[in-house]
Order: sequence, then C-alpha cells, then structure tokens
Amino acid sequence: MFEIGQYYHIYNRGSDKRNIILDENDLKRFFQSLIEFNSIEPSGSIYLKNLKKYKLKELSSRTTQKLVSIIAYCINPNHFHLILSPLVENGIEKFMQRIGGYTRYFNEKHKRSGVLFQGKFKSKLIEDDRYLIQLSAYVNLNNLDKNFNPSFDLSKSSLQEYTKDEYKGLCDKTIILNNFKNKKDYTEVAKALWLETLKRKENIEFE
Repeated sequence: MFEIGQYYHIYNRGSDKRNIILDENDLKRFFQSLIEFNSIEPSGSIYLKNLKKYKLKELSSRTTQKLVSIIAYCINPNHFHLILSPLVENGIEKFMQRIGGYTRYFNEKHKRSGVLFQGKFKSKLIEDDRYLIQLSAYVNLNNLDKNFNPSFDLSKSSLQEYTKDEYKGLCDKTIILNNFKNKKDYTEVAKALWLETLKRKENIEFE
C-alpha cells in the first residue's frame, strides 16, 4: 500500500472526537513514541517499565535504521497529523502499529478501557512537491489560530524545526527546505498558506 520513496499524509482522531491528550505527560509520551518506535529493531517494553510512575526516558540516541522518514508532525488534544515516507517495506504500517500502543498507556494511566482512536489511521498519497509544501504548512501550523497563536494548551508541532536554526528536532526537512532560500522564506510562505486554509474553512462554515 505504501511505496518507499513516496510521501503520505497520515492522520487520525480520538474515538467520538474524544481527547487523546489529557495532560503534559500524555503529550510528551506521544511525542517520544515518534522517536522511540521509529526503528527496525523491536521496541521492547520501555514504556511499560515507566508506566506506573508516568516518567519519561530521555530521547533516544539510537542510530539504527528507521522505519519511516518523518517530514512533519502535529499532535493536538484530540487528533494528530504526520507526513511520513517509508524507508523499508511496510515501514509505515509497522510504525503506526507501534504508535497504536499509546492506547494501552492511555487506558492504564487514565483507568479506562476500549478503543481510543477512531478506527485505523487515515492516509493520503502526496502526489507532487507543491502539495507536499502546502501540506507541510498545514501540519506545522495546525495548532495555531489566524494570529499564529496556539489554539490548544496541549499540543506540539514540528514548526520550530522549520523556523529556528538552533532547533534540531526529529524531522527530515530537506525535501521541504530545499525549495526555499532559508527558513525565514519558508516561514513566510507557510504562514500565508495557513491563512488561506483558515479562510477556506471559514467560508465553508458559512455556506
């Protein structure tokens, strides 16, 4: 289904639009999953060992082969967006299956049972570079309002990786930033694209 070298928009939301992030530790836990689970090696039970105390490990420095290339991400209280490119066969499927283990963490911590996400994750092929750039803006700024202020208290995106030189992060940004003179140039274009997106949403709501 997912071809190596292609790029995909991967997204999902909480079942019945419920929140999947309830506190800062949940946010850090989901973000850490993006790092720790992106390896062809078995992920083991690193989180289960820390589950009862809800403490987080330092970010992994493992250099083993990755399952996917993460281009951009945004984690919001009730949904998430990822731009991924598989690096190995079935890379996205394996990566997302591991990310799905967040449900176990969430249910045990918050003393609940049942599904957390709204079915299997959704995916869409990104067919050209222009759309890839547009989508990177959509994902990077997805947690901001029209004034570029945070729309949510509990959210995290890869925007800083694309806009601040000192912020290394975890994304493979070359495919996007090679189309711009510098990060400032990308930031201006991304903001303009995001405002266009918000304007379209407002027009749809009032139709």
